[in-house]
Amino acid sequence: MDNAYGAIFLFVFLTVAVAAGTLVVAHLVGPRRRNPVKLMPYESGMDPVGDARQRFDIRFYLVAIEFLVFDVELLFLYPWAVATGGKGNAAPALGEPVFWGAMFFIALLVAGFAYSWRKGVFQWR
Repeated sequence: MDNAYGAIFLFVFLTVAVAAGTLVVAHLVGPRRRNPVKLMPYESGMDPVGDARQRFDIRFYLVAIEFLVFDVELLFLYPWAVATGGKGNAAPALGEPVFWGAMFFIALLVAGFAYSWRKGVFQWR
């Protein structure tokens, strides 16, 4: 076995051992007082009221999907920012094509946002 891999395996083993040891010690030492208030479901600072299987309006899902799309897509801007950054530029020769690729990507995001706005996804009635 190569020495570099041995260090990695040792690090992973020690990490798992410390995590498992912490859980075991917390279970053995921690308090065990159970009462009805602690066992009651609790969500967002309010007591749960009504049935958990109630129907949600479809607009909730549309807004949630829009948020995920735009939030995850913006993560793609970080590598572009690093590739075209100032000092210590990762790839100076790629600066111009990467910049225009990022501008095209942002234009697609703006077009998607305008389409969603036009369809009324952001209108809560």
